[in-house]
Amino acid sequence: MALVEQIALTLLQNIGHRKIRTILQHIDTESFFRVSKRRLKEIPSLGEKTLLNLNRDEALLKAEQFLSYFEKNDISPIFFQSEEYPYRLNQCEDAPILLFKKGNMHFNQPKVIAIVGTRNATKYGKRCIDELLDGLKEQNVIVVSGLAYGIDIYAHQRCIELGIQTIGVLGHGLDRIYPSIHKNIANQMLENGGLLSEFLPGTLPDREHFPMRNRIVAGMCDATIVIESGEKGGSMITAELANDYSRDVFAFPGNVENEFSKGCNLLIQKQKAHLITNSADFIHWMNWDSSIENVSIQKSLFPNLNEEEQLILKIIEDKKEISLDILGLKTEMNSSKLSGILLKLELEGIVQQLPGMRYKI
Repeated sequence: MALVEQIALTLLQNIGHRKIRTILQHIDTESFFRVSKRRLKEIPSLGEKTLLNLNRDEALLKAEQFLSYFEKNDISPIFFQSEEYPYRLNQCEDAPILLFKKGNMHFNQPKVIAIVGTRNATKYGKRCIDELLDGLKEQNVIVVSGLAYGIDIYAHQRCIELGIQTIGVLGHGLDRIYPSIHKNIANQMLENGGLLSEFLPGTLPDREHFPMRNRIVAGMCDATIVIESGEKGGSMITAELANDYSRDVFAFPGNVENEFSKGCNLLIQKQKAHLITNSADFIHWMNWDSSIENVSIQKSLFPNLNEEEQLILKIIEDKKEISLDILGLKTEMNSSKLSGILLKLELEGIVQQLPGMRYKI
């Protein structure tokens, strides 16, 4: 069963996510666990020392136990080669190969944003969230945050009240909620959104896990909005990561004397975040206020396109926006050929390339 092997990949000793991605360029997941070590020696990224300590059988056994737990607790693993995997996150080199979700969520909608900030939210920060989300509720947006105290949990709670899909990314396994006081809100989120983690059940909320959580928040979103932050902390890490991933970053300015506005002001000062003061600013920056309606692309409009070009165009139209990697999986074309066709379509003004090697009509 492929799912068992996918889980087992995360249980291999001394083999990280990046190396696994490299390995799977040479062999499929199921074959990796079946072929002899002699055959695995042919894979460039697998050295003798790694092969000597390769715990494939042990990993498969543990994976079967975890799979049983997932089935009993409505937890769904999502492999990085799956269409369901957040395509924005998949563009990041350090993205995990496996995610675990609980709830009713759709990662690959056209508009996905992160709202992050201090654990010491003030009335001002909460008012910023209120106005922002009131302005975004008609935009069919997904809001991602970290279920932490302060700005995070208030954003989740307001999303629930406004009917906005919201996802909490956790720095521990899905067998617990941390902090436990947020368990009730986390359960409510399962109806329209839910919980997401890269950590297996049993993983504790240790300090080093939260920067890892922050990279998922930054990577799976089009934009990160910082609402109140000190000069250091998780929200500043998330903003830095979002910049590294070539995502848009926004910040609400605050009182220069307020400790929890210094981070936002610093991001704006260093031009690492766009200054916004309300939802209209954000919608304008994201070009979501365009009055031009999406028009279905008819083949008759482009009579000179060949069959492969028509196929690519149809897939992009259906998905509204798609990454190069996912387009390659769907068309079964190699990256060189696909890039060449996309360049031609771009020069003809039919498709547009977006940041992060994404494309739209």
